[in-house]
Amino acid sequence: MLRKFLCVLLLLPALASAHHSQKHEADDSSRGLRNVIVLIVRHAEKPEQSDGPNSRGLTPRGEQRAEAYANYFDPLRIDGQTLQPQRLIATSDSKNSERPRLTLTPLAARLQLPLEQPFADKQVDKLVESLRRQNQAAVVLIAWHHGELGNLIDAFGGDLKTLVGKDKWPGDVYNWLIVLRFDDRGQLMPSSSHLVQEHLLPGD
Repeated sequence: MLRKFLCVLLLLPALASAHHSQKHEADDSSRGLRNVIVLIVRHAEKPEQSDGPNSRGLTPRGEQRAEAYANYFDPLRIDGQTLQPQRLIATSDSKNSERPRLTLTPLAARLQLPLEQPFADKQVDKLVESLRRQNQAAVVLIAWHHGELGNLIDAFGGDLKTLVGKDKWPGDVYNWLIVLRFDDRGQLMPSSSHLVQEHLLPGD
């Protein structure tokens, strides 16, 4: 009887450790934006003409950028960290553009991740709300249209001008990466969020 009692005592630390591990995993499974890094890019280069059979897609340079992203984000090395996107989100396709999806397609194939497109261009509030409620990924990569990127960053609690020094995302800029870091309460940490110049293609 004494031997059994001693065995139970010896097992208690292991059981406690297992319980803590399970609790930690449960916390991760309902993380929302807690301890999350959100990476935001504009879609890659677009044609100058707004109509025609190829107007919804990318230019040859845009296709090069999309292919370069497959290497750049697998994994991303930044601020002394190695970040592997675990979730890929793009604006839903419209009659005018498939560019956000096309920008992340090579990376999605490389990482073997689904490319999610649940929201339209102007539905940035719904996107952020869904991430706060349902997200389980520690690193999320989003590709969007530049006209709504300021509103998207605002919805996350950030400020475009603080991050890039401009009120609006310039129409000719395709090589910026926004890094948003969130604390253990799911609140944006402005001092740890910043702009990265990609330098992926000549002229970036």
